[in-house]
Amino acid sequence: MICLTNQPTTHIMQNTNKLFFWSITVALGGFLFGFDTAVISGGEQAIQSQWSLSDFMVGQMVAMGLYGTIAGAVFGGLPAERWGRKPTLFWIGVLFLICSLGSALAPDVQTLMFFRFIGGLAVGASSVVAPMYIAEIAPQDIRGRLTAMFQFNIVLGILVAYLSNWLIGMSGGESSWRLMLGVMAIPSVVYLLLAFLCRKAPVG
Repeated sequence: MICLTNQPTTHIMQNTNKLFFWSITVALGGFLFGFDTAVISGGEQAIQSQWSLSDFMVGQMVAMGLYGTIAGAVFGGLPAERWGRKPTLFWIGVLFLICSLGSALAPDVQTLMFFRFIGGLAVGASSVVAPMYIAEIAPQDIRGRLTAMFQFNIVLGILVAYLSNWLIGMSGGESSWRLMLGVMAIPSVVYLLLAFLCRKAPVG
């Protein structure tokens, strides 16, 4: 009788653990959101100096990520509705990875702006699709806690971005900004690998 009564409890605990794992994984999109948004601040002056940019051009370079964020937030839900939350979250991770590598290797400011826009698309889309996914897989009694992980990770990503910029900036190299922007590839790859292990959420 003891074994019979413990089986449902064990099953519930296993399901809860899976829910937390899936939610934490998806919430890493919030970490990348915060990191990508804040990391550009560390290299702004170095980028302006390297390419002799006007203040207006620097402003546009920084704002390009925000332009992408608006577009991603408006249209990010469309692929999630058509192809599903999990595939969309995976491709959001791909966009973050492309942004980080492309920004780090950009030969000119126009190319950098293009890849910053790509990163903005990922930021905007993740702000829509990740909470949507978590809300759909979570039972009502813990839905708020799980969804809040995304918001917490945004703040954590911002904090880690500033810390990373500070550590890299201590080297004082002229191209240190490239490493600042490229380091986001590490959490992007981690996010992509873990995303494979998430369960599918309903389409529509």
